[in-house]
Amino acid sequence: MSLLASPLLPSLRSAAIARLRTTGSVFAEDEADLLLAAAGTPDVLDAMVERRAAGLPLELVLGWAEFCGLRVAVAPGVFVPRRRTEFLARQASTLIAAAATARAGRPVVADLCCGSGAVGAALAAAAPAPGIELYAADIDPAAVRCARRNIPRTVGEVSEGDLYEGLPTAVRGRIDVLVANVPYVPTHQVGLLPPEARDHEPLVALDGGTDGLDILRRVTAEAPQWLTPGGHLLIETSERQAASAAEAFRHSGLTPRVVTSEEEYATVVIGSADSARGIGCSESATPGHPDPRG
Repeated sequence: MSLLASPLLPSLRSAAIARLRTTGSVFAEDEADLLLAAAGTPDVLDAMVERRAAGLPLELVLGWAEFCGLRVAVAPGVFVPRRRTEFLARQASTLIAAAATARAGRPVVADLCCGSGAVGAALAAAAPAPGIELYAADIDPAAVRCARRNIPRTVGEVSEGDLYEGLPTAVRGRIDVLVANVPYVPTHQVGLLPPEARDHEPLVALDGGTDGLDILRRVTAEAPQWLTPGGHLLIETSERQAASAAEAFRHSGLTPRVVTSEEEYATVVIGSADSARGIGCSESATPGHPDPRG
């Protein structure tokens, strides 16, 4: 019997909330409800609450994260997808829909630094019929294993490799939309991240180098060789890094624009393989929001 149908529910919920509050959780009620729904027995619930109280990210306790309306599997040692990255996925989905309208056949989409595969899975789920030709890649074997749970072969192909090394050479010059949720925390700021990220997520998914843009520059440098004419590259970054990120796009021959979401504290640089537009700004700007992937 589900704990949600148990006569013990009120007392179990109260105890879980009280324990979570002792750790400083400001969402103790919501977290308790999620744990109650996932736990099959009081003993399992107690173990889950204690793991959460010990600092394990809620998503890793549950085994999944909500992303773009999907329940995305996550695993220890794999970057947990952030809700702000849904903004990146929505921007990419819009461009995929435009590519689908512009020509016959399925748009070719690549997801670099795919982590759990959340972005690629969301793009596949949102794509108009007949869908997309999806390729995802990550350098971390644990991330690749997790991404293959969220992007099965019927949906797309997930490979292990360092950025473009993980993509099949057959898609070089054919990619309509290329997304890359690269690490962008400056090295000296990694230690300032919340413990949930700092202690439980791989450094390779967080540390973006001295100014946080090392991986972004590597992605932009090769992107023109992989994009189809008129294709787009999208990378999430922070508001304070946006100007430097856009310059890296421009230096690589892409025409950049910056889009932001104040509500989600999200910033995305979009680069076009043509030279029709210069940098612009849409939606709303968010001054000085923090840099974290936390």
